[in-house]
Amino acid sequence: MNRLIHLCLFASLLSLGCRRTDVSTGIPACLQTRIDLIKAEGVWNPPAKVYQYRYQGKTVYFIPQRCCDIPSQLLDDQCNTICLPDGGFAGSGDGKCADFFEKRTDEKLIWADTRK
Repeated sequence: MNRLIHLCLFASLLSLGCRRTDVSTGIPACLQTRIDLIKAEGVWNPPAKVYQYRYQGKTVYFIPQRCCDIPSQLLDDQCNTICLPDGGFAGSGDGKCADFFEKRTDEKLIWADTRK
């Protein structure tokens, strides 16, 4: 009986640990994984954010540039990198989507790191 109680408690704790309640529903699982990886790092400067936009008729996800020469990332709904819109050594990204900032629409903040 004691073993059964321990097994039930363990199963309950395990299921609670798998819940994700800090990010909007409806985002791709791979994006949640990216957010989890960011959260496992130290706090970025400036703190990390993830935005959703419409660009070229598709839903895309933008992770702004962070410290130093690390470029921003524009991802598709499978978390494949579309381009690096800005940042990097020259500050202008990789040049593959030079019109992103002018053509993007429907901005939605998906997640912001609130750690200090």
